[in-house]
Amino acid sequence: MADATPLKTPLFDWHQAHGGRMVDFAGWSMPVQYTSIVEEHQAVRRGVGLFDISHMGRLAFEGAGALGWIDRVTTNDASKLQPNQIQYSLMANDLGGLIDDILVYRLDKGYYVVCNASNRAAVVEQFQEHLEGAKAKLTDRTLETAMIAVQGPSALATLQPLYDLPLDTLKYYHVAMGKVLGSVQAMVSRTGYTGEVGFELIVAAAEAEKVWEALLASGASFGILPCGLGARDTLRFEAGMPLYGHELSATVNPFAAGVGWAVKLDKGDFVGSEALKQHQASPGAARIGLRLGGKRIARQGCTVSFQDRMVGAVTSGTFSPTLDASLAMALVDPEASVLGTSVVVDVRGKPEAATVVALPFYKRPKAEPTADAVSS
Repeated sequence: MADATPLKTPLFDWHQAHGGRMVDFAGWSMPVQYTSIVEEHQAVRRGVGLFDISHMGRLAFEGAGALGWIDRVTTNDASKLQPNQIQYSLMANDLGGLIDDILVYRLDKGYYVVCNASNRAAVVEQFQEHLEGAKAKLTDRTLETAMIAVQGPSALATLQPLYDLPLDTLKYYHVAMGKVLGSVQAMVSRTGYTGEVGFELIVAAAEAEKVWEALLASGASFGILPCGLGARDTLRFEAGMPLYGHELSATVNPFAAGVGWAVKLDKGDFVGSEALKQHQASPGAARIGLRLGGKRIARQGCTVSFQDRMVGAVTSGTFSPTLDASLAMALVDPEASVLGTSVVVDVRGKPEAATVVALPFYKRPKAEPTADAVSS
């Protein structure tokens, strides 16, 4: 049986017309790069980059029972959300493994969830399975909307001239409901996946190309570049952000993955809570950062040894354009997770010395606008 034809974002034609190298990613045809991954990466670190992230799932929740429904299926405490605030959360299975990591938005009318493209069907299924009579409705708005990320030190200067609400005072993990280009309804959040100052916009699919081209024009003096999935991955990696299918999975519990702060076991019963109590007491592993001695890249699956014993495996690795070093994240036995510990990584059959270092590898310089802590 042939594979299903990949879905196309509202910006697919633009990507093809402007040199985007398209790949099948999580069931979508997406640009992996336009020029080079390093050039696009550096544009975000030094100025501003533009990403089509319309493949991400966008789910709207309405009804009096929406909050209770979301809280029953997610690990964080959604009842703590203030209006127009966003929360990083997780969806666990009954064994405490992860179905996905998500963002939960509290809007004036209802809630919104953004999830990973590869897990959208599983996320919707999990919500529907645990509806339990709640007076609420879930509407999948993924195909009728587009999502665009503006990321980098000049992201604010690029977006603000186009938006009708002030963004310099928008706090990290908060959202504003205004208009871009004077007439296009746009949900703008102070969020991102690069470690830089950034914003993410959700607009109607039919308006996506107009908004995209306006952002490119507005950011031209800052060296804006359209960026693909390749740079998005190297940027999130340097910022120490976990990626589902690498640092997070159905067989990895959140305490091992370093996102246990998004699990609120004191909020009451929720899916996976009993198993997560056990994982909190004994995570079984720890996510670490590694700096390799040479320039060879340790990819996902490379084994990690400590004192001549295998203690874990690499989850993500690359050569960092910003730090000019070969870096990796790995899940290892806790005994090998202490900063400064020397380990050995098997890189395609050859041993490579590495040292446990702190995450994130990269932190952006403190600059305007300042950000509150994510883990609120």
